Order: sequence, then C-alpha cells, then structure tokens
Amino acid sequence: MPPRRVAIVPHTHWDREWYLPFQEFRLKLVDVVDELLALLEHDPSYRAFLLDGQLAVVDDYLEIRPENEERLRRLATAGRLTMGPWYILMDEFLVSAETIVRDLQLGLARAGSFGGAMSVGYLPDMFGHIAQMPQILAQAGFADAVVWRGVPSSITSTGFDWAAPDGSSVRAEYLVTGYSNGAELPDDAKALIRRVSAYDEQVKDFLIDGVLIMNGSDHLHPQPGLGRAVAEANELQDDFRLEITSLPAYLSTVERAGLTRHEGELRSGARANVLMGVTSNRVDVKHAAALAEIALERRAEPYAALFGPADRWPARQLDVAWKNVVRNAAHDSICACSVDDVVDAVIHRFAEARQIGDGLAERALGTFAATLAEAGPVVVNPSARPRTGVIEAIVAGSEPGHDEQVISQRSALPGTLTLEASAVSSVLGLLQGARINDGAWVHDVRIEEDESGIDVTVLVGDEELAGVPIAALKENLGARLSARPDASVRITLDQPPVRRVVVRVEAVAGLGWGPVRAAGLEHPAQAAVVGTDAEASGGSDGSVVLRNGLVTVLVDAGDGTFSVDGLAGFGRLVDGGDLGDSYNYSPPRADRLVDAPSRVALEVLERGPVRARARISAHYDWPERIDQAGERVGSCPVEIATTIELHADDPLVRVTTAFVNPARDHRLRVHFPLPEPADHSEAESAFGTVTRALTIEGRAEERGLPTFPAQRFVRAGGLTVCHLGVHEYELVDIDEGADGARGLALTLLRSTGLLSGVGMAYRPVPAGPLLEVDGLQMVGKRVETRYALAVGAADPFDLAEDFLTPLEVVESLGGGSRPAAGSHLTLEGARLSALRREAGTLEVRVYNPTGQTATVSMGTAAGWLVDLRGRPLEPFEGGFSLRPFGFATARLTSA
Repeated sequence: MPPRRVAIVPHTHWDREWYLPFQEFRLKLVDVVDELLALLEHDPSYRAFLLDGQLAVVDDYLEIRPENEERLRRLATAGRLTMGPWYILMDEFLVSAETIVRDLQLGLARAGSFGGAMSVGYLPDMFGHIAQMPQILAQAGFADAVVWRGVPSSITSTGFDWAAPDGSSVRAEYLVTGYSNGAELPDDAKALIRRVSAYDEQVKDFLIDGVLIMNGSDHLHPQPGLGRAVAEANELQDDFRLEITSLPAYLSTVERAGLTRHEGELRSGARANVLMGVTSNRVDVKHAAALAEIALERRAEPYAALFGPADRWPARQLDVAWKNVVRNAAHDSICACSVDDVVDAVIHRFAEARQIGDGLAERALGTFAATLAEAGPVVVNPSARPRTGVIEAIVAGSEPGHDEQVISQRSALPGTLTLEASAVSSVLGLLQGARINDGAWVHDVRIEEDESGIDVTVLVGDEELAGVPIAALKENLGARLSARPDASVRITLDQPPVRRVVVRVEAVAGLGWGPVRAAGLEHPAQAAVVGTDAEASGGSDGSVVLRNGLVTVLVDAGDGTFSVDGLAGFGRLVDGGDLGDSYNYSPPRADRLVDAPSRVALEVLERGPVRARARISAHYDWPERIDQAGERVGSCPVEIATTIELHADDPLVRVTTAFVNPARDHRLRVHFPLPEPADHSEAESAFGTVTRALTIEGRAEERGLPTFPAQRFVRAGGLTVCHLGVHEYELVDIDEGADGARGLALTLLRSTGLLSGVGMAYRPVPAGPLLEVDGLQMVGKRVETRYALAVGAADPFDLAEDFLTPLEVVESLGGGSRPAAGSHLTLEGARLSALRREAGTLEVRVYNPTGQTATVSMGTAAGWLVDLRGRPLEPFEGGFSLRPFGFATARLTSA
C-alpha cells in the first residue's frame, strides 16, 4: 500500500484587529513577516508559506517596511509566498454583495503587482458562507474553495462540490477540524510522525485524498526547522509521505469526480461554531455599514457615472472610500466581536466612507442641475426601474398646489435694516459662506452707493447654489465700508414667498430625472385620533388610525402596538435578559420578559393627504442588569419613540423606533404577527434571496439557534419586513398549537459585556479571549431602527428599493441644454447591483433573483460581458439573457 500523502501548508491566520487594536496587532505582524522573509530566503526546505489569503496583511506590513517590497515580490513570483485572492477575509453575511466583489477585485489587483493571486478561494474562518459564493468565485476564474465553518452534517468527506443557486460550482476542500489542525507541529521527527498519525486517525472517515495539515493559527510565527523535521520523518517511516507545499499545489492533485454536491449557503453548526450572535451585537456598526454602502453603491458611483464628466471620474476618492469599507468587512471588524478601540475605528472608517460617498453624490447632482434648461426643482431616480414616490421640495409661491401637502411656508421678506458701517464690517467677518441660516442662502448681492449711504440688496433663496461669489462680494463691500467708515448701510433682504411641500410625483424614468409634478392621489393618506373627543384637537386620549385605501393601521392607545388591516400585535417590543457575549445570545437562568409599557402617549404628526404620520411614546421599566446569581435586577425607565408613516398610493407601512439604551445584559426584539402560518422564511442575501427552515443544525458546544441575518428584507407567511442595515430575525411561536410559526421577531438591540464568555447556556466553550468589553453594552447609546412592513405578494426588491433609496430632489437655475425629463441609460429585466466607470467605460452589474431566465434590455447600448477580473466573455447589443439566479457584469462601448 503506497504511503498516504501529507500536505503541510505553513501559514498564519492574521486578524487585522480583534482583541487588540490594529496598531498593536501590526507591531506583531511586522515581527512575523520579518522572520518569515529571513526563513524563506535562507531555508530552501521551507518551501512555501500562505500569507492568509488577504493582501491587507501585505499592505499593512509594507507601510512600515517599504524597503522589503522587492523581497516579497521575489518570493511570491517564485511560488514560495502565496498571496490573495482577497484583500481582507470578510464576513459574508454582514456586508453587501458589492462589498464582497470589491474585496475580491481589490485583492486580485493588488496581488497582480506580486505576480498574481493564489488560485484558491480561501475562506478559512468566516462565520458561515453565503449561497452565491461559488458563483462569485467562478466568475473570477476559481475552481476551488477552502472552507471550515458552516459545513452541514450531510457532507462526510474532505472534498465536495459546492454549487450556487445559478448552478455555478467550485470544489470545496473541507477543513474538518479547522485551519489550526497543524498549529505548532513538533520539531522532533518521531513526535511529528505521532502527531500526523493521530490526526490521520481522527479524520480518516472523511479522507478521500491525502491529509491536509494547516501549520499555523491566529497570529502564529513561522516554524524554523520544520523542513528538517519533515525530511527526517520521511526517512523514519513508510506510512506517510510528508511535504511542505502550497494550497494550489495540493489541490491540483485531489479527487474531483463523484463528490457529494451541496447547493446554497453553509450555515450549519453541526461541527463548528457559526457564532450567529454577531449579527445582533453592536447594531450601530451594522447601521453605519449600510449607510456607507448605500452612499457608495446607490448614490456616488451611479450619479458620478451618469452625470459627471467621463474624464473626471473620482477614482481616487472612491478607492479611499471602498478601501475603508472593505477593511471594515473583516469578520472581527464588521462582526464587532472586538474591543472598544476596534469598534470605534470601524465606525470612524464607515463614517469617512459615507462622507466621501455622499459628498461625491452631491457634487455630481450639482453638476447635473447646472446643465438643465429649465429652472426649478427636479426629481432624480436612482433606481433602474421607472417609479413614482413621495418627495419634499421647496417651491415658490404662497398658494398650495393641487394634491400637495404643505409642511411649512415663509412669506416674502422685503424690508430694510439700517446699520452703521462698523457693525456691517463685523458681520462680514462672521460670514463664512452663502448660508444665512438652515433655510436661507445668499443667491446674489447688489450694491449701490450714493451720498446718503450704501444700499445692499441680498437676494435670498432656500437652496444652496453653486458659484455664488461670496468672497468677491465681501471684498467689494469691505472696500466700500473702509472708504466710508461713517456711512449708513441700508440692507434689504429680497426673498419671495416659498413653501416646503410633500408631493407624490409622477413617474420618473429609471436612472433618469423629471420635473416635480404632483400625481393625482387615488388613495390619499390620512391620520386621525379616533374613539374620543380628542380627534378634533389631535390629542392623545384615543387610538390613532392611519389609512390610505390600500392599508389601514390602527394604533392601540393601551399598549402602543398596532394592527395592519385588522391583524393586531405589530410593533410589540419584548425585552429579555442576555447572558451571552459578542458571539452568541444566551438567556439567563431565570429570565424576566418586559413586553408591555407602563404608559403610552399617541400623537398625530401629519394628517395627510400625501403623507400621514403618528408618534407612539411608550414608557417601559426595564431591569437594569443581571446579577451574579443570574437574575435580572434593578429598574431603569426608558422612553421608546416609534413613528409610523403612510404615503398616498403606497402599501408600505414605514416605522422608525428610537431610544437611548439605559440597561445592561439584555436583548430587545420587535414582534410582528404573520398573516399566515409559515414553515420557512426568505431573506435577502448577496445577489438574491435564501430560503431557511425553522431549525438549524447545532450541537452541545453551540446550540442551533435559528436566528438568521437578512440584508434588506425578510418575508414569511405573507409579510415582508424591509429594514436599514443587516438585521437578525427569527420566526417565533406566538400562537401555541398553530401549524407553523405565526410571528417574526426582529432584533433591535443586544447588550452584552463580554467579548467572549464561558459556561453560557447556548455555548459553554469560549470563542475568543475572555475579556470584558463595556462598549458592547451600548449603555447611553442612541439606538434607531428603520423598517417598513407590507402585507401581501408585492415584490420585496421593489419594496426595499422604494424604502431605502428614495427619489431625490435637486434645484435647477435653468440656462443649460439638458431637457426637463430624460434618462441616460435603459436597464430592464434585472436588478441593479453596481453602476460605475471602469477602464474608461460605463460598467453595469446586474443580477436575476428569480428562477426564470431573464432578458436584460439596455436599449441601444452595446458592449461586452466581462468576468469579475474584467476579462471579456461575449459581446452584446441591446441586451443579453441572464440565467436564473445569475449575475453578470457588462461594459458598455456605446450607450
């Protein structure tokens, strides 16, 4: 019998930031890579090293040791040092599909300067894997993946075919006991043989090829002398043939025929922890991630691509923003299972990315507005499909228009104020721009002068205009005041009457624009107090009803919950104890739930007819913490403000819930009844949706808790819940004896005080360092959750898009050449994932979340379909077919 092949892959798994901040970990990283370079250069028996599959490690090192870049390049091109393909090892469930794609593209591009990336989709420590990962890898040219967590019990071998919903597949190498199975191998040959033999015995039932031993673990240094020990072990026995090698070299020899096939996500806890509680800890991080991704994906890139000059594409600014988002995608970063310094840095990076995205978007919209022929407010549609919607705009005049709702109005402001020149000079010094106050901007200044004094007429508008020469005007007026320090200055504000209105506008073309024109209201929105005499005054003694002919919401004045079309119990807030940590929820031994407020106040904020809004102010008394005996003790009051909003001709019930967290050791969820019993849920994940059952595999070391992540929406039993940011949800029993789940719970907050705990009810073993991390409690933090509800069969992608990427309004001065309405790009038949400029052309990425072949129509556009590396696949004119559940990237040579 030939000896069994034993492939030893030296590596280190490098968490960029975790239980230490980034800079402290980087101090250790520099030492590790310094040692590694010396070892590889002086010991040819140490044949290869895997630098954790992520280029961030290389960049972080070279920022301190730039002189060693050529040494790294020589070793990489010689095949001794394996880099990439990722820029960072991300969490796949907590970031958008585009973040995952940009992560891979950034890694591939950076690896190109070192001879190319490793040809393996290395996924060693992600907390489970998304269903579409095989398609993402296949579209980048990969045939292999390496995985550990999430593999279900149905997989019983080290190799299996892993397929995405579209049928794309890769061969997955399953690390049965993880990426640390060969950490700190003995340097004595006999001891090494015993270690290999013991591992072979442990996993022999899974083996279909050789034995893969990953010689490394978290932040471990390379092992000098390993090459000698391997050579000596081979001389001492004939049962095993040991070799130091790379993952690509090992995988080039493995069996590929007749493997078990698994389709979809890998999220089982049958053999390894999937640490599902990271979805619900530090909800502020998930909220910040969503805002940054929306700013870049839905605003900055599309607007700059469509409306900005092609030769002024803001590539460098976008690169900075995307690198911040990608770095934050690291599993210990976005998962927030880290110390407070790390979380602070993550939130700061997301904020900077969002600021860049929003700033670039506003600049592109300003450029667009300056090209319009007609003056006035203009609606911009960031979606690919034509749509109508409710917008706010400032319009001239004092008389309300038809089918509009006036929010506020300001009368004309003629009038003259006389001041001494010295006083005006002081005011000039304080004027830093065109803003007068939050609602008024300088549009022009006219200066006239005679013997009686200086006349200054300030034309005021309610929108900021580009190009107002404030500095020149200040200089002009300042010179006049200096020449006549005793002159009287008569200042006249010239502002026409304006009003801020809410309007449901006529349909705007996809990725296009149009004037603000009120659409006729077929189903006006109304809000009123009912059941008491308070209705006439808008008081809060009775219940509140919001309706628009499509949906009716009745808010209960007793407990603050509300019904939707007669189904009661929406919005019930349930607070319970949590003795878990950043990785897992765990209830206390004797939980005490608080699911009813001590008092409730209702208020109608807007009565309609375009937008109706009401506020629920609910006061609760939560336990303050959990004591050492595991009891919820103490009491702290909290006021939770929930705003409910209905729009005319819109089935969505929009809800915002906000409060300042006063308590520790607890979990707050909002419950919704389901119109029908459900035995499964469907939630958005990357490039589509995933269907999940009511249970999940687990084991004694980690209970299989069926709490799942959803990207923008989840639907079950005839209810769709859209939400801002990734949220944790669970189908729950609210009706004993029902055939299937009758409720859905959305986690709003999970407060814990430990990075990792031990002895918990749902996960008794630790998942990381046993550290107290006070920031995980989020005490004193404002928590705001935005979600929207829809009953029925409406398309959830449409609902999420309407909710999270509303129509925008820009102000045009007129005088340009662009028509009042139009669109730069037609895109029908698929969902838009990305629209940007790449390689000097427009690039569009679309996906088909349905089970039927889609026909993607792009009007007169022509170009090439390309893979994720930008390599051409096939040409197209006017459109192309897209397979069920597939995604595609198109580069346009003409639009």
